[in-house]
Amino acid sequence: QVQLVESGGGLVQAGDSLRLSCAASGRTFTMYLMGWFRQTPGKEREFVAAIRRNDDNTGYADSVKGRFTISRDNANNTVYLQMNSLKPEDTAVYYCAAALRDMGRSVRSWDYWGQGTQVTVSS
Repeated sequence: QVQLVESGGGLVQAGDSLRLSCAASGRTFTMYLMGWFRQTPGKEREFVAAIRRNDDNTGYADSVKGRFTISRDNANNTVYLQMNSLKPEDTAVYYCAAALRDMGRSVRSWDYWGQGTQVTVSS
């Protein structure tokens, strides 16, 4: 089992920056990918970014490419999401996720989830 705990959410203004953190514990050596998803009320959870645990390979949703950066600190089992130039449409609950293998960006392909942290961007 892997446990994931997010932190760093909050209320910011459009154009501001925010950094989310996700601390992993448990059988972290089994994780192949770590990533971030987000969800707004009434909508499906959507992929934001992912990073492989053992190299620097990353992937981003088109909507955040160039503004968000995912990074990891394996020594501390932590993954980060640096969010710059935030827009009101980035408002959502952000979830940290971990996958045992790379099966794509679908929510169903990911094995472990955090409880989420709210990010609100005002205009």
